[in-house]
Amino acid sequence: MGRKMNEHLFHYTGKQEICRVNLPNDGTKTRSNPAIKITIFCFYTILVYNISMNTKNTTGFERVHKILGTQNGIVRTADLVALGIPTAYLSIMEKRGDIERISWGVYQAPSLLEDEFFLFQSKYKAAYFSHETALYLHDLTDRTPLFFTVSVPSTYHSSDLSDSSHKVFYVRSNMLKMGIIHIQSPHGNTLKVTGVERTIVDLLRSRSRVEDQIIFDALKRYARLKSKDVDLLFRYAESFRVHTILRPYMEVLL
Repeated sequence: MGRKMNEHLFHYTGKQEICRVNLPNDGTKTRSNPAIKITIFCFYTILVYNISMNTKNTTGFERVHKILGTQNGIVRTADLVALGIPTAYLSIMEKRGDIERISWGVYQAPSLLEDEFFLFQSKYKAAYFSHETALYLHDLTDRTPLFFTVSVPSTYHSSDLSDSSHKVFYVRSNMLKMGIIHIQSPHGNTLKVTGVERTIVDLLRSRSRVEDQIIFDALKRYARLKSKDVDLLFRYAESFRVHTILRPYMEVLL
């Protein structure tokens, strides 16, 4: 009661009197003070104001458009942070209709068809496509996935992912990166996915959760591949302890 207050006027790039807040002048810690939160909000408001009003300097907008061009019409908040570009540009561009938000921290050009594979991995960065979804991406099945099949570290926990309709497999850390490659999605974005040989081994390893017909069809298509690496396939099979299951199939098909 009755403590002395100083009125602080927030200044930023010459624009004044956008926000006015009262802060204590008695040495009190203000970490949880609502005024601090207001000040942070004011800073962001003023930053957005100055960016939107400074039409002569379009460097920031041009840099965001460059990211969109190099990432097939997709830009993420993390992309701007990595390049030191204020994320306020995304808010302004969204309001102007230049981009639209399709998930938390992910934006795309309005005319772009949604890349569900890329958006999924943007949301669940620890996940990589495996099993049936990997078969589809490698053209080893005719079945279009109704849901995604992914693998994640055994220590990874996401209630959102666990409660979804997607099929999730958990992998020990020492096996996690074995046979993981990067390919292009149908829309041209980079995806993490198990390679062909690792995918075949995963199907056998998780055969209780995969239809027998899917496994057999995938093995037949693999056997016809000119690019197959049977030695690598058996190395993965030994690492995951399914080589005795794999061998009879390969003896018939090769």
